[in-house]
Amino acid sequence: MSNLPAHKIKLGLTTATIWKNDGSYSVDITRSYKTGEGDWKNTSGYFHSDLLNVAKCAERAEIWISRQLSTQQ
Repeated sequence: MSNLPAHKIKLGLTTATIWKNDGSYSVDITRSYKTGEGDWKNTSGYFHSDLLNVAKCAERAEIWISRQLSTQQ
C-alpha cells in the first residue's frame, strides 16, 4: 500500500479509508472516539448506533472504487 490513501469517506465518527495497491483497492473502516484524557483514537469495533454509517461508508467506498476501475478500462 502507498503511504497516502487514495480516498477517504467520512460519516459522523465513521471513516472509510481506501488504499490502492498494484491496481487493486482495499478499505479500512474505523470509528473515532475520545479517551478519558481527551485524546482521539480509532477502533474497528462498532456500537449498534454506528452500523448504519458503517454500511453507508462501505457502499460509498464500493461506488468510488467502481468508478475508478471503470475509468481505467
